[in-house]
Parts: sequence; C-alpha cells; structure tokens
Amino acid sequence: MTLTQERAPEGFHTPAASIECLRRAANTLSEAILADDPAERYSLAHVSALRATAAVLAARARPTGRAARQRNAWLLLRHVAPEFAEWAEFFAAGAGKRAAAEAGARDAVTIREADDLVRDADHFLAVVETSFGLTGRVA
Repeated sequence: MTLTQERAPEGFHTPAASIECLRRAANTLSEAILADDPAERYSLAHVSALRATAAVLAARARPTGRAARQRNAWLLLRHVAPEFAEWAEFFAAGAGKRAAAEAGARDAVTIREADDLVRDADHFLAVVETSFGLTGRVA
C-alpha cells in the first residue's frame, strides 16, 4: 500500500504514528475481506475501524489526565473529531457483536452483517484517509 499526502491543510503533516495506524487498518481490512468465517470477517473489519480511529487519535488527541485515559476509542473519537461522531456511534454499537464473535460465538453475526461491516469499515478508512489528505490506498 502506498499513501501519498495531497490536499492536507497548509502546515499540517500527518504524524508517522497515524500513517502506521492507517497501514495496519488497511492490512486488517484486507484480512477481513479474505476471511471465510463471518465472525472472523466481522471482528477483523471492526478492528480495522479501531485502527483507523487510532490514526485520528494519534494526530489529534492530547492526554489531559486520568479521565481521558479511561475513555474508550469511540468516545475519544467523538470528542477529538466531532465530524466522525456518527461513525463512532455506529462502530461502538457493534462492539458487543465483535466481542461475541471473538469469544467463539459463531452465530454472533450473519454473513450479511459481516459483509456489511467490511464495506462500512472500508468506507470509514477511506474517509479517515481523506481527512488526512491521503490518497493512493489499494482497495
């Protein structure tokens, strides 16, 4: 995967940690696409979204004390990047299904739910990349 930076805000440089998180998100999404098991596909797609969220947090979040450290990634995303609030709510709602899938409940998600989440995670990753002014991800 090659990422190039275009149209980033003037004077803004994407942190290396964010780039690494985006690479890991894309790799995990690729694993999700290739997974045969719906539970695994769902879980990997959700993790991909978490890694894309980590990229945003690496660029924008500033630790402010104990309360900030106790928030989950979706709450932090809503706080530091309000433009992603709907995405944060969407993925937070799927966290329970992901946990069930990871715990071995093979009937935790349907094939359709897994496929839909892969598409949604792919869209979210693209939106995050665009927010950094990045282009060039191989689908």
